[in-house]
Amino acid sequence: MEKQQVSSIRRQLRSALILLGVMVLFTGIIYPVLVTLIAQVVFPRQANGSLIESEGKYLGSELIGQQFDQDRYFWGRPSATLPSPYNGSASAGSNYGPSNEELLVNIQKRIEALKNSDPENTMPIPVDLVTYSASGLDPHISLAAALYQIPRIARQRHVSEESLQEIVKRYTKGRQFGVLGEPRVNVLRLNLALDKIK
Repeated sequence: MEKQQVSSIRRQLRSALILLGVMVLFTGIIYPVLVTLIAQVVFPRQANGSLIESEGKYLGSELIGQQFDQDRYFWGRPSATLPSPYNGSASAGSNYGPSNEELLVNIQKRIEALKNSDPENTMPIPVDLVTYSASGLDPHISLAAALYQIPRIARQRHVSEESLQEIVKRYTKGRQFGVLGEPRVNVLRLNLALDKIK
């Protein structure tokens, strides 16, 4: 190999290494630090996980659902994450199609659980109470799903359905930007409000 070719290869290698170093510096250090600083200054609550705090204790996040299965609480959407429900490190849907036998069995089990917990309720069961969300972490339920559960919770807590409807109304968020999605209720916030009822 000629000296000229070796010199050319060295120059190209040096240029490639310098470019790699510059890109690592900007994309691996400067950019993430800059975005983190901006987020901490402009949106500190969201940048730190939208945590819900009460009496100095963190109770959860507005962004990740929690398992509630006692009859005195509102239940959220089922979660397909493994090994436990609402596992933030394993976000995933079930990926079952509408004709999948296991999905149909799981939906039927959830319907039975809802009916067993409130046998007198004859309202149609909202679909989000029996189907998984795409992430498996959905912290919200539809307004219909919250209203469906009110009679059961009113009996369990010995409070009026009207007072529970007021709480649901207070915690209902409308469509995003007035047009996107449907009205929804954060289950954790709703259940924390229930626990404050005297």
